[in-house]
Amino acid sequence: MKRIVIVGGGITGLSAAFYLQREIQQHQLDASVTLLEAGDRLGGKIQTEYRDGFVIERGPDSFLARKKSMSELIEEVGLAGDLVNNRTGQAYILHSGSLHPIPEGAVMGVPTEVSPFIKSGLFTLPGKARAGMDLFLPAKKVEGDQAVGTFFRRRLGDEVVDHLIEPLLSGIYAGNIDRLSLQSTFPQFQQVEEQHRSLILGMKKTRPKKQPKSTKGVFLTLKSGLSSLVEALELQMTDKVHIRKNSPVTAFEKNNEVYHVGLEDGSTIEADQVIFTIPALKAATLFDKEIQSQLQSAPATSVATIAMAFPEALVPNDLNGTGFVVSKKSSSYTITACTWTNKKWPHTTPDGYFLLRCYVGKADDQSIVDKDDEAILDAVMTDLKQIMNIKDRPEFYYVTRWKHAMPQYLVGHKEKREQLEKILDEKYPRIQLAGASFDGIGLPDCIQSGEQAARKAIEGLIGR
Repeated sequence: MKRIVIVGGGITGLSAAFYLQREIQQHQLDASVTLLEAGDRLGGKIQTEYRDGFVIERGPDSFLARKKSMSELIEEVGLAGDLVNNRTGQAYILHSGSLHPIPEGAVMGVPTEVSPFIKSGLFTLPGKARAGMDLFLPAKKVEGDQAVGTFFRRRLGDEVVDHLIEPLLSGIYAGNIDRLSLQSTFPQFQQVEEQHRSLILGMKKTRPKKQPKSTKGVFLTLKSGLSSLVEALELQMTDKVHIRKNSPVTAFEKNNEVYHVGLEDGSTIEADQVIFTIPALKAATLFDKEIQSQLQSAPATSVATIAMAFPEALVPNDLNGTGFVVSKKSSSYTITACTWTNKKWPHTTPDGYFLLRCYVGKADDQSIVDKDDEAILDAVMTDLKQIMNIKDRPEFYYVTRWKHAMPQYLVGHKEKREQLEKILDEKYPRIQLAGASFDGIGLPDCIQSGEQAARKAIEGLIGR
């Protein structure tokens, strides 16, 4: 019997196990899968709290509907009827102490409609004029990778980047866009420049035709919480998949053609193939120095979130929208973003309550993440009093810390990934690295990464 070991029980590892099981059954292979999870629960960053009618996500709260891998997996485990789109509404940028509406027609910060951009108070007249130069600037042929910030500053100028694009994009990656790889994060923008020269004109041409305004947004989640997907996946596992929780991997070595995976309890599992889905910095400790240096060259930032439940009477009733992100230039604030969860996801919150979720921890200053819960609450409430005039403390709250959990795809990430694959093929054949550290940080990206790892493992078993 062939033995496949998956290290890590987050959504990547669970997806790999699910698709391995299906392929083993379809091909009637004599193979088994062991999934090793260091903690006492599966799901990784997916973690849902249920309290008094609230559905509170402590990790990711949704995924892009256009990325089909997650919707397809949800359908396969029988939860398609539980899918719900976000409610649309005005989103804001906090800049210079005020909440400014994101200009209508902006696509990831790139303006595609003149009037809303011109009327916006986010930019000075010179800043608007500089952005308009994109309409006339030639396309620039860049060999290899470049930083996200470098690209957008060249096309649109510093002001639009600092006041609009940076808070939107760094909110996704919790990083410094002047260091992040364009190829590995937003390659579509470079393609737009290559094909249309002007970024503004290109985005205007390629964006979907304007539809009548709808309350249905572009994100999806599960009404019963994303943890319900984790539970459904665990229940779908047959005797072909053995899940072991509280089983940290502490050693890994190759002995002839067999791999030995050592556990904290002193036991060892033999494997023909191993799929590592844990963060790169954790995986690095298990390999030799050459691979360690490769894995440790990709840093990860730390963030924390705080979900707070308020009676509606304690929150000003003139809030119309779904939340805001904070301009990097507004450095006096601890908060980097705030979602008005009950507005964006009405199913999460009982009537009569307002649910806020705030994010803290900046790429250049993550010290707030290490402070205790009360200190984080105090810092966030100081901000909310200034920004939203909320003066009273929440009825209850949850602080969640994600230490070194946001992978930073620095310039050259794609090339380093390819180089790492070559080294692995030479030194550790039949070993794969999958998940957010390598192939995309969104939930659909992680699921696709797990599925691809499963497919590659099966191909190795059947000799393709």
